[in-house]
Amino acid sequence: MTAVRSRRERPAKPALSREWIVAETIEIMRTEGLEKATMRRVAQALDTGPASLYVYVANTAELHAAVLDELIASLEPGTGDWRSRLENLLDSYAEVLHTYPGLARSALLLRPTGPNAMRLYDQILGLLLDGDIDADRAAWGVDLLLQHVTATAAEHSTPAPGIADESAEGKVHALAIAFRAADPQATPHIAANAESMVSGTPDERTGWAIRALVAGIAATPITEA
Repeated sequence: MTAVRSRRERPAKPALSREWIVAETIEIMRTEGLEKATMRRVAQALDTGPASLYVYVANTAELHAAVLDELIASLEPGTGDWRSRLENLLDSYAEVLHTYPGLARSALLLRPTGPNAMRLYDQILGLLLDGDIDADRAAWGVDLLLQHVTATAAEHSTPAPGIADESAEGKVHALAIAFRAADPQATPHIAANAESMVSGTPDERTGWAIRALVAGIAATPITEA
């Protein structure tokens, strides 16, 4: 007969902390997906009750924001001119969001405000200033660029409940078919430019979008003349 160990003989659990909660959430995301990384599931993995987690994070959205803040800690712009470094930094941020489908949706609902998020904002602002963009335009431009990258990633992430799942490639393919089949009478401009509408790789279109946004930020004053 196996003897039952006394609770006093069992190893003491580590003290619960925000860092430990975030680390466990990231592990659940990697193995089970973001949709499984709920307060209840994380508490279960930590062998505690959900109520214990609320001391450190207010809700699941805030937990996901904390996770994103941790994941972007190592983002760096790399080398090259200011435009190349800006594109590299935004591409790296987008890669994090695409690696964990659904995380972008949480970022749109509750924008990250942790120390690493602040560092990312500062890096983007600094690169825009390095490009001799006026400080007021650069300040607004940071928000515009991050919104674009986050929204684009969210569009390609796991759909909201009740919406049929479909891959990003499938959505693009369906749109391309619709453009090429456009009625010249009802939609003459699309019909005449269908191939241009679907041209370019995802990377080419993403790079162009960032360059177009930066050009607009540099050329557009905050107030109308």
